[in-house]
Amino acid sequence: MDDNIKDIIINSLRFLVKEDRISLYGFVIMSNHLHLIWRIKLPHLIKNVQRDFLKYTAQQIKFHLKQSNIELLNTCKVEHHDREYMIWKTDSLIVDLYSKKVFEQKLDYIHNNPVVAGIFDLPEEYKYSSAIYYIINKCEWDFIADYDEQQE
Repeated sequence: MDDNIKDIIINSLRFLVKEDRISLYGFVIMSNHLHLIWRIKLPHLIKNVQRDFLKYTAQQIKFHLKQSNIELLNTCKVEHHDREYMIWKTDSLIVDLYSKKVFEQKLDYIHNNPVVAGIFDLPEEYKYSSAIYYIINKCEWDFIADYDEQQE
Protein backbone atom coordinates (compact mmCIF):
# COMPACT_ATOMS: atom_id res chain seq x y z
CA MET A 1 0.00 0.00 0.00
CA ASP A 2 1.57 3.28 -1.03
CA ASP A 3 1.67 6.29 1.27
CA ASN A 4 -1.09 8.06 -0.68
CA ILE A 5 -3.49 5.29 0.26
CA LYS A 6 -2.37 5.43 3.87
CA ASP A 7 -2.98 9.19 3.79
CA ILE A 8 -6.53 8.58 2.53
CA ILE A 9 -7.12 6.42 5.60
CA ILE A 10 -5.49 8.99 7.91
CA ASN A 11 -7.61 11.81 6.50
CA SER A 12 -10.77 9.77 6.94
CA LEU A 13 -9.89 9.01 10.57
CA ARG A 14 -9.12 12.69 11.15
CA PHE A 15 -12.54 13.58 9.71
CA LEU A 16 -14.35 11.09 11.95
CA VAL A 17 -12.63 12.55 15.02
CA LYS A 18 -13.27 16.14 13.93
CA GLU A 19 -16.95 15.36 13.34
CA ASP A 20 -17.12 13.87 16.85
CA ARG A 21 -18.14 10.43 15.61
CA ILE A 22 -15.19 8.61 17.20
CA SER A 23 -12.36 8.85 19.66
CA LEU A 24 -9.29 7.21 18.18
CA TYR A 25 -6.88 5.76 20.71
CA GLY A 26 -4.51 3.74 18.56
CA PHE A 27 -3.84 2.62 15.03
CA VAL A 28 -1.37 1.07 12.64
CA ILE A 29 -1.75 1.05 8.87
CA MET A 30 0.23 -1.77 7.29
CA SER A 31 0.69 -2.60 3.61
CA ASN A 32 -2.19 -5.07 3.54
CA HIS A 33 -4.28 -4.37 6.65
CA LEU A 34 -4.93 -1.92 9.43
CA HIS A 35 -5.78 -2.00 13.10
CA LEU A 36 -7.83 0.64 14.89
CA ILE A 37 -8.68 1.15 18.51
CA TRP A 38 -11.61 3.51 18.55
CA ARG A 39 -14.70 4.34 20.51
CA ILE A 40 -17.84 5.24 18.65
CA LYS A 41 -19.46 8.31 20.17
CA LEU A 42 -23.19 8.46 20.80
CA PRO A 43 -25.58 8.88 19.09
CA HIS A 44 -23.59 7.20 16.30
CA LEU A 45 -23.71 3.44 15.83
CA ILE A 46 -20.63 1.33 15.17
CA LYS A 47 -22.19 -0.31 12.12
CA ASN A 48 -22.87 3.09 10.53
CA VAL A 49 -19.48 4.61 11.32
CA GLN A 50 -17.65 1.51 10.12
CA ARG A 51 -19.76 1.34 6.95
CA ASP A 52 -19.15 5.01 6.14
CA PHE A 53 -15.42 4.74 6.85
CA LEU A 54 -15.00 1.65 4.68
CA LYS A 55 -17.20 2.98 1.87
CA TYR A 56 -15.51 6.38 1.69
CA THR A 57 -11.95 5.07 1.91
CA ALA A 58 -12.68 2.33 -0.65
CA GLN A 59 -14.03 4.90 -3.08
CA GLN A 60 -11.04 7.21 -2.60
CA ILE A 61 -8.56 4.31 -2.89
CA LYS A 62 -10.27 3.17 -6.08
CA PHE A 63 -10.00 6.70 -7.56
CA HIS A 64 -6.34 6.86 -6.58
CA LEU A 65 -5.52 3.45 -8.05
CA LYS A 66 -7.31 4.27 -11.31
CA GLN A 67 -4.83 7.14 -11.71
CA SER A 68 -1.69 5.54 -10.34
CA ASN A 69 -1.77 1.74 -10.37
CA ILE A 70 -4.44 0.15 -12.53
CA GLU A 71 -2.72 -3.23 -12.20
CA LEU A 72 -3.19 -3.21 -8.44
CA LEU A 73 -6.78 -2.04 -8.82
CA ASN A 74 -7.45 -4.94 -11.19
CA THR A 75 -6.45 -7.37 -8.43
CA CYS A 76 -9.46 -6.02 -6.53
CA LYS A 77 -11.98 -6.87 -9.26
CA VAL A 78 -14.92 -8.97 -8.14
CA GLU A 79 -18.03 -10.38 -9.69
CA HIS A 80 -20.66 -8.91 -7.39
CA HIS A 81 -24.04 -7.58 -8.40
CA ASP A 82 -23.49 -4.28 -6.55
CA ARG A 83 -19.79 -3.50 -7.19
CA GLU A 84 -16.94 -3.93 -9.58
CA TYR A 85 -14.11 -3.77 -7.03
CA MET A 86 -13.70 -4.98 -3.46
CA ILE A 87 -11.10 -2.87 -1.66
CA TRP A 88 -11.79 -4.07 1.89
CA LYS A 89 -12.47 -7.59 3.08
CA THR A 90 -15.90 -8.06 4.58
CA ASP A 91 -14.83 -9.91 7.73
CA SER A 92 -13.61 -7.12 10.00
CA LEU A 93 -12.81 -8.37 13.48
CA ILE A 94 -14.21 -6.37 16.37
CA VAL A 95 -12.74 -7.08 19.79
CA ASP A 96 -14.19 -5.64 22.99
CA LEU A 97 -11.46 -4.05 25.09
CA TYR A 98 -13.12 -4.58 28.45
CA SER A 99 -10.23 -3.64 30.76
CA LYS A 100 -7.16 -1.42 30.82
CA LYS A 101 -4.95 -4.53 30.78
CA VAL A 102 -6.62 -5.90 27.61
CA PHE A 103 -6.56 -2.45 26.04
CA GLU A 104 -2.81 -2.11 26.64
CA GLN A 105 -2.17 -5.64 25.31
CA LYS A 106 -4.01 -4.84 22.06
CA LEU A 107 -2.29 -1.46 21.76
CA ASP A 108 1.13 -3.12 22.14
CA TYR A 109 0.11 -5.79 19.63
CA ILE A 110 -0.91 -3.32 16.94
CA HIS A 111 2.12 -1.10 17.53
CA ASN A 112 4.43 -4.10 17.15
CA ASN A 113 3.01 -5.05 13.72
CA PRO A 114 5.81 -3.24 11.80
CA VAL A 115 8.46 -4.91 13.99
CA VAL A 116 6.98 -8.38 13.54
CA ALA A 117 6.73 -7.73 9.80
CA GLY A 118 10.45 -6.87 9.75
CA ILE A 119 9.87 -3.33 8.50
CA PHE A 120 11.41 -1.54 11.50
CA ASP A 121 13.32 -2.47 14.64
CA LEU A 122 11.22 -0.27 16.93
CA PRO A 123 7.47 0.41 16.75
CA GLU A 124 7.91 4.18 17.09
CA GLU A 125 10.00 4.28 13.89
CA TYR A 126 6.98 3.43 11.75
CA LYS A 127 5.23 6.57 10.48
CA TYR A 128 1.70 5.21 10.04
CA SER A 129 1.12 4.27 13.65
CA SER A 130 0.19 5.85 16.95
CA ALA A 131 3.22 4.17 18.58
CA ILE A 132 5.30 7.36 18.54
CA TYR A 133 2.64 9.07 20.65
CA TYR A 134 2.58 6.39 23.32
CA ILE A 135 6.24 5.36 23.36
CA ILE A 136 8.11 8.66 23.13
CA ASN A 137 5.21 11.06 23.77
CA LYS A 138 5.54 12.78 20.39
CA CYS A 139 2.26 13.97 18.91
CA GLU A 140 2.56 13.34 15.16
CA TRP A 141 -1.19 12.90 14.74
CA ASP A 142 -3.60 15.61 15.85
CA PHE A 143 -6.52 13.22 16.22
CA ILE A 144 -5.21 10.69 18.75
CA ALA A 145 -6.93 10.63 22.14
CA ASP A 146 -4.94 9.38 25.10
CA TYR A 147 -6.17 5.95 26.18
CA ASP A 148 -6.46 7.02 29.82
CA GLU A 149 -9.38 9.16 28.62
CA GLN A 150 -11.24 6.02 27.54
CA GLN A 151 -11.15 4.66 31.07
CA GLU A 152 -13.45 7.47 32.27
